[in-house]
Amino acid sequence: MSATDLPPYRRIADDLRGLILSGSLSPGDKLQSENELKDHYSTTRVTVRKALALLKSDGLLISEQGRGVFVRPRPNIQMLTTGAKFRERRQTGVSNFNAEAAAQGLRPEQRILSVERIPAPSEVASRLEIAEGDPVIVRRRAFFVNDQPMQLVDGYYTVELFSGTAIEELRRIRGGVSRLIEDPEGPIKQRIIQFVEDLEIRMPDPGEAEALAIPPGVPLARVLRSACVADGQVVEVLDSRIPCDRHVFRYVIDVP
Repeated sequence: MSATDLPPYRRIADDLRGLILSGSLSPGDKLQSENELKDHYSTTRVTVRKALALLKSDGLLISEQGRGVFVRPRPNIQMLTTGAKFRERRQTGVSNFNAEAAAQGLRPEQRILSVERIPAPSEVASRLEIAEGDPVIVRRRAFFVNDQPMQLVDGYYTVELFSGTAIEELRRIRGGVSRLIEDPEGPIKQRIIQFVEDLEIRMPDPGEAEALAIPPGVPLARVLRSACVADGQVVEVLDSRIPCDRHVFRYVIDVP
């Protein structure tokens, strides 16, 4: 279908989308009023309203009561994980998330939501090589940047390895769990040598959309990361839910 064959509201939406994606309309910019847009496009307010509704459902616009319609701000944080960066930050005692955010001039915060023992979900059990339903420790956290929710992360650990350790305490662990795993005096005493990530893109469920302030039309990335130590054992599984509108993923793949 050519542009001239599209319904008028679609042509208006496509034009505004192009202005947003090209940067002609920047995040936070206020759009003209419906009356002004109606006159600009020589159409009706009903048509303009349908075009704006489409762009809101695409996650490009937001309405503010009594103020108007704005290009939705997109505060991106680029999470770059390489072996060298992981090792360098492990030595400082600063988590990778906090270090990445701070390096980009942003203010990171982590909140521990809960720590409990639960039966292992099947996909977690298979990665930890235990039976489904075996008890695991789960640490549920929320990550924020400049007070905006950025991701929800559930970390899973076997009771056999981590019972009675700081993993079960409702507090942050200096340097993150990886520091505890590699601590010569800790429960594992081995270096982390590999991360394996499974990435799934889907629409958020209502609870995720509310907790992460995800607007309509914006997908969610779910990342399941397994941390493997020197003897080949998986000692941590992280289940992260990340809004796709405020993250940039970079994967560095070394090819021998």
